[in-house]
Formats: sequence, C-alpha cells, structure tokens
Amino acid sequence: MIIGDSSALVALSIMERLDLLEEVAVSSKPEGIKLQKFLVGKVIDVELDITKIGLGRGELEAISLYKTMNAKFLLIDDRRAKKFAQLNGVHVIGSIGVVLLAKELGKVESIRADLEKLLKSNIFVSKHLIERVLLRAGE
Repeated sequence: MIIGDSSALVALSIMERLDLLEEVAVSSKPEGIKLQKFLVGKVIDVELDITKIGLGRGELEAISLYKTMNAKFLLIDDRRAKKFAQLNGVHVIGSIGVVLLAKELGKVESIRADLEKLLKSNIFVSKHLIERVLLRAGE
C-alpha cells in the first residue's frame, strides 16, 4: 500500500500516471477534480499526534496514516516532509520515483513525455533532476 500526499498526487495527475498508484489522499490543488474522482472511496481520515515542525497538515496526515496503516511507501514530493518522514522510519518515494520505478519494472515503455509534462506545469521541479532520472532510465 502507498499513502500519498496531495502534491505528489498532483504531479502524477499532470503526468497522467495516477493509474500507477493505490492511494489515500485528497487535493485542493490544480487537477483537483480529476484527483477527486480518482480518489472516491479511497480517502481515510486520520488523527494527528505528530508535533508540527513547519509541515503542512496534509503532509502530517499522510505520515500519520502511513504509520497507522503500516504502508509500504509514503508518496510525497516536499523535500522537508520527505526528510522528516525518513527520520521517523518512513519509506518514501516521490512522484518522479513512481514513474521511474514503473519504467524499471517494465510497466511503461518510456517516461520522457511524462517528465516533460511535469516540467511544463506550474509545479517546481529541477531540470537537472529530470536529466538525471532520464539518464538512469536509459532515455
């Protein structure tokens, strides 16, 4: 099971790769309508008992839900939230990591077009990171 934070879900939605996931999250960001339809019946409310350290409520809820559900991965893109989650024993993967893993497992033939969609969106992503990922993917 993968628990997903909304920012990473938005990135996957932009790449049109939501089908690669099994998620529990909500979104009020761009592509929200598409995400809402995708997530019907997959949203779980959680109680927070994590001390806030500059993370958003959604990020804290996703980390808490990961722990509660004993999930395999936490899907999250925010660097600070990833670091906090890892320090708390959470296995994290980002939206770019999902499409790279799908490529490595032979689930998709190419990820170049997906990553180009992400670069053209209003989501900040490092061009250098995209280049490194494409190199690793053999593209």
